Amino acid sequence: MKFKADEIASVIQQEVKNYESRVDVRDVGRVLEVGDGIARVYGLSGVMANEMVEFPGGIIGLAFNLEESSVGVIILGDYLQINEGDEVRSLGKLLSVPVGDALIGRVVDPLGNPLDGKGPVVSSESRPVEVIAAGVAQRQPVCEPLQTGLKAIDAMTPIGRGQRELIIGDRKTGKTAIALDAIINQRESGVKCFYVAVGQKDSSIAGVIEELRRNGAMDYTTVIIAGASSPAPLQYIAPYSGTAMAEQFMFNGGHALVVYDDLSKQAQAYRQLSLLMRRPPGREAYPGDVFYCHSRLLERSAKLSDAEGGGSITSLPIIETLEGEVSAYIPTNVISITDGQIYLQPDLFFAGQRPAMNAGISVSRVGGAAQIKAMKKVAGGLRLDLAAFRELEAFAQLGTELDAATQSRLDRGYRMVELLKQGQYQPMHVVDQVLSIYAGTRGHLDKVPVEEVAQWEKAFLHFIREQKYEIWKAIDDSGELSDETVKMIEDAIKEFLPQYESGAATEAVENGADAPAEEAVTV
Repeated sequence: MKFKADEIASVIQQEVKNYESRVDVRDVGRVLEVGDGIARVYGLSGVMANEMVEFPGGIIGLAFNLEESSVGVIILGDYLQINEGDEVRSLGKLLSVPVGDALIGRVVDPLGNPLDGKGPVVSSESRPVEVIAAGVAQRQPVCEPLQTGLKAIDAMTPIGRGQRELIIGDRKTGKTAIALDAIINQRESGVKCFYVAVGQKDSSIAGVIEELRRNGAMDYTTVIIAGASSPAPLQYIAPYSGTAMAEQFMFNGGHALVVYDDLSKQAQAYRQLSLLMRRPPGREAYPGDVFYCHSRLLERSAKLSDAEGGGSITSLPIIETLEGEVSAYIPTNVISITDGQIYLQPDLFFAGQRPAMNAGISVSRVGGAAQIKAMKKVAGGLRLDLAAFRELEAFAQLGTELDAATQSRLDRGYRMVELLKQGQYQPMHVVDQVLSIYAGTRGHLDKVPVEEVAQWEKAFLHFIREQKYEIWKAIDDSGELSDETVKMIEDAIKEFLPQYESGAATEAVENGADAPAEEAVTV
């Protein structure tokens, strides 16, 4: 075999020409101690706050505490595989999660790893988990409604795109049900939904996912899970991950709805991490910066200005109270950050009022700006009327004699309470809500027995869609309740009452479910 010297020389020359001197320079440290989801590391002198570090086996950590002689790292994975003396490398970048359309319809963990068995999440884009919220100049006031499909909420505590509305109440009072109804109601709106489950039982989360799938909501929803069995670091970062995924749509001119279920569990996970890191405890043993933990999260929800694309993130944080204690540390913190709260009362829930919203304590600081004009017109004084009714009801229980005017106010109050009841996972179109509340507030239900109110409402809405669709279409197209439309509604009610009294309207409902509005046009 002969070698050609000139060929060998040319190959060597080419290699020398292409040679690049690369030195892999990075901070390396050693694990001093590890346990309970945190590690203390010696030697990472150049690491920055919230920078990612890597343990053997590819386990990721986050620099949490920067101390003089060591670094406290929270471990985003199985800390049982890490041993004392293991090498730790800083990665020189912030924690990021995959974002974009690839995540829609998926169930993932807070790092974006799939949990639904549908293969890897293939996304070319990622966003940092922690970013600074949009500034004042980049925002505009909330002015566009986000319909939840719940009469009580859309009428009395309306939610707008870009708003933060707290759902607060004891356990088992229907907090998650309200959030799920809001997600299910976004089917036709183009709003992308993100449900962040923090510290929930896996069986509960599985039930939520199944309900979303059954109602066709998983087509536009991403579920981020950090369950009760997940390590505290994952429970802590889960809400930030969900917000980062939603921000991708907001900054591209889209709209997103994020449900944090619930932030009290996230605060407990943060307290656990802080106490293990030897941070000084404050009230109820929470660290002093737990308010900042929630405020920097919820401030990322915004309605961007038109110059920025006009996108929005609407937040529905959920807080669980103990024995109705709204003045506890975490509830008062989150109440002060958000733009209103929906307070769910156990007494009302057990009395059969669902959603069990207390109209007196619940409030939306955006108000009528987040309602269509028709809803603003029919539900203007409804919240105050219901609060007054509750006081009157308590007074009437003393057994005193009531004059006719007071008794009629009480009777209407009972019917309005009955009218505002709504089944779970049955969100209503806003036009149906307007028609229903109009009939109640204008006294058309005063002579209907209380136990028949729900039946009357169902028959009336069926009648409007089947026989008076032009009224429904007029309100839907304009969003207003003109004098002409009001007259048409009044005439329709007069025409409907004889049908209801004869039983024909109820029979029509039983013979066929409510026809979709598009099909009803041909009737």
